Amino acid sequence: MELALLNGSWLNEPKIYTPTETTLELLTDKETDFWRETYYGFTHDSGHFLGLEAPSRFTCQFRIRGTFEALYDQAGIMVRINERQWVKAGIELSDGHAMLSSVLTDGKSDWVTSPYTADPTDFWMRATVADGVLRLQVSSDGSHWPLVRLCPFPVAPNYRVGPMACSPKRGGLKVLFSDWTLGPALGKDLHDLS
Repeated sequence: MELALLNGSWLNEPKIYTPTETTLELLTDKETDFWRETYYGFTHDSGHFLGLEAPSRFTCQFRIRGTFEALYDQAGIMVRINERQWVKAGIELSDGHAMLSSVLTDGKSDWVTSPYTADPTDFWMRATVADGVLRLQVSSDGSHWPLVRLCPFPVAPNYRVGPMACSPKRGGLKVLFSDWTLGPALGKDLHDLS
């Protein structure tokens, strides 16, 4: 089913954004981020996240188009239980390159990156959560979905899922989110990339 974006609730509502029933365009505020403790020693929970309620088993996917220009500019998907348990995944600018990035936080954050060879200004993200497992996938066309990450994720009666954007070193990252779906967990074989 399509997500009604207007039914979502903001964590750190951006000053500038335009929502419709099926799209969300935003500009990030200055120095926004999600991170907990690891390596840097600080906790930031100031990034923009529009969360929609999801059940205990679900798959959510959508398209992200962004203008990544500064170190740590990032946009993608977030699945969140609370301020200590969440994951964010998408494109993040690091050392001058657009990287496929995911941060899993369960008390403290980790950070996994790899080069993204397709067009980083126009991509899709998919998250599937079921039975204590999180599966993250990326797509350049909305049809072929390689695996980004498979990992344990805390079991909860429900989650919040939706678009996430941050710009820790500046403000003004422009992102357009569209083509949303939220439904039952796909339950596909791990190597089924459809």
